[in-house]
Amino acid sequence: MSALNTTVANPFADLDLDRLRTRTCAKWGYYPEDVLPLWVAEMDAYVAPEITAAVTAAMENGDTGYPFGSAYPDAVASFAAERWNWSMEGIRTGLVADVLSGVREVLAEISPVGSALVLTPPVYPPFFGIAGKMGREVISAPLTTDGRMDAAALEAAFQEATANGRVGTMLMSNPHNPTGTVHSRAELEMLANLARQYGVRVISDEIHAPLIMPTSTFTPYLSVANTGQDFAVVSASKGWNLAAFKAAMVMIGADAPEQMMLHGAGHIGVIAHTAAFNHARGWLDAAIGGIDSNRKLLADLLETHMPRAMYQMPESTYLAWIDLRDLGLGDDPAATILEKARVGLSSGTPFGTQGVGFVRFNMATSPAIMEEAVTRIAALTK
Repeated sequence: MSALNTTVANPFADLDLDRLRTRTCAKWGYYPEDVLPLWVAEMDAYVAPEITAAVTAAMENGDTGYPFGSAYPDAVASFAAERWNWSMEGIRTGLVADVLSGVREVLAEISPVGSALVLTPPVYPPFFGIAGKMGREVISAPLTTDGRMDAAALEAAFQEATANGRVGTMLMSNPHNPTGTVHSRAELEMLANLARQYGVRVISDEIHAPLIMPTSTFTPYLSVANTGQDFAVVSASKGWNLAAFKAAMVMIGADAPEQMMLHGAGHIGVIAHTAAFNHARGWLDAAIGGIDSNRKLLADLLETHMPRAMYQMPESTYLAWIDLRDLGLGDDPAATILEKARVGLSSGTPFGTQGVGFVRFNMATSPAIMEEAVTRIAALTK
């Protein structure tokens, strides 16, 4: 079946709050009913009908065994060619349960316990957790104040990571979570060249790659020169809200010598993710359009109600990284906001010391819910 690119309505435009509260997933199940949850990276949109149809057909047919075949890699390759102008020729692939599982398996394969892991904070908190559980020392190369990779910080981190013959690895978020930065090709080329200079292997978490705003262009890390020894991990879970369907794909650079035995994806998950990449591109476009509108709405709401909040519209993802340090809400404003405004946001502090005074705001919801949340928060600052 060919990819469908039909026009689809904005999936965030008409959401029923009472219906959303019947969900039992983490986003809606974690907090009491008086809290507006805008925290964990789940969408409030309903699943694309093409995905629902594929999963329903598999269930009705009893197609519930083990995954088999190349449908998922083929779907990603088709999507990459259309959306990113990238041929995956020479890239080997393997399926895993989710992106973090893929990161763990690659990290275990290419670096020993006690080695160094370079991160670029503020960054997705589970990266720190993986380092701790796997016995890797975190070395930070913080982003610049405008959310870009810092060449000097990266080089210093790579020097430290590989000092005295130690193995160094870097785990990158591309696009970046929580800032929504889309790393440019020039930035990725700089990173790849430094990695080769210092013998550092790179793992690129590209889970948010489908969610690129209309004003930006995504560059897959493995499409850049000098990345043949590196890895990327992709999934449909963020782009199409499929975290419940366990399936992600590890991409292995053409020059990487490892022969990895990757496993863990579920067959129904593979079916769901394959349908997303192949047949729900029109739904994705509608979601991107809705997020684009919501990121602009958030800018207007903050300017009107909380002008001292510092917010730069993300280039990708549906996550807004907001600086509230000037509002008198403490080092962890999310805690104050939860207690006093009954809005659940992600605290900035787990993203690294650079997140003190920040919150992460999930924009994958209805404009009405966003407006209510900002109104509640703004009341604390007056």
